[in-house]
Amino acid sequence: MGNRPVNQFTQLRVAAVQAAPVPFDTDATITKLEGLVAEAAGNGAQLVAFGETFVSGFPVWNNVLPPREQHDFQVRLVESAIEVPGPETERLGAIARRHGVNLSVGVNEVSPVSVGTVWNANLMFNSDGMLVNHRRKLVATWSERLAWSHGDGHDLTPVDLDGARVAALICGENTNPLARFAVMAQGEEVHIATYPPAWPFDASSDRGDYDLTESIRLRSAAHSFEAKVYNIVAATSLDDAMIDLVAKGDPDIEKAFRAHPCASMILDPVGHPIAGPLVEDEGILYADIDTRTRIVPKQAHDVVGTYNRMDIFRLEVNTERHRPIRTYDGGAASEENAQAPTPTDPTARRIVLGGAE
Repeated sequence: MGNRPVNQFTQLRVAAVQAAPVPFDTDATITKLEGLVAEAAGNGAQLVAFGETFVSGFPVWNNVLPPREQHDFQVRLVESAIEVPGPETERLGAIARRHGVNLSVGVNEVSPVSVGTVWNANLMFNSDGMLVNHRRKLVATWSERLAWSHGDGHDLTPVDLDGARVAALICGENTNPLARFAVMAQGEEVHIATYPPAWPFDASSDRGDYDLTESIRLRSAAHSFEAKVYNIVAATSLDDAMIDLVAKGDPDIEKAFRAHPCASMILDPVGHPIAGPLVEDEGILYADIDTRTRIVPKQAHDVVGTYNRMDIFRLEVNTERHRPIRTYDGGAASEENAQAPTPTDPTARRIVLGGAE
């Protein structure tokens, strides 16, 4: 959370980037990302957010193909996934530093010890290019479990970026009241919510398929209103290249992808849109935010303070990074780091939000 007093405020220009990656091409996607960061920085953005697994593609095939027809796609997903830290994170950090922006980006992260494990991760870099937050999506949603493993509570906390406490949740995590309360209760002022390009779910419903556009709007407004935070909502878009790659000319699959497209937007601390929504198309949304404007809305509903009962409700958060092995040396137990340490891998701690120890 940092040591900055909560009543010291900041003004920022923020940007939500809605763009399509180059499918399974990490190098080309990061090159595209830098061009978009340069554009946003040129327009004065100080915090730039990209969508879910922008590097280098969301597994849209999970929702439309039988599992046994997905192996080729999963192989390509693993091959294009990145290790954290690694050369790609060095490159992303250099982009943030070169353009003087704080950068949030979704990535496919491969385990350093197993090609069978890929995480849906979100990385935040400060304007000095340092990796300051490295989160893995807590639970892969429905068919996404064919592609991704469960994450953990590590870095489920806001970080200070140019005087604003910023936290990020990935897609369905924005539906999870406990995950949302965890970042609220640690002083979140600016929220980043990342979403996929498409999410076909139910071909049998009389009401039509899952409305991704509306579900993004609904969840985003709810979190802004409850937390009294600015909400930068960034979705990864779906281009013809990925549709053609997966649909292979099947009109039903193509129709499912296009029925309810992604949406990006920026909301104020009571849930009103101040930029967007941008639906389906590529583009960048901008907004100028002032964290001082959170004071008055907090007078009505401060759910992490005067509008809560800490003597009744209590939430505990385990921030330990999951590891596949524990080793013992001479009878003294030690936690062996089976993966490369990250700059954001502090001693695991138990956070208690509300109540008493």
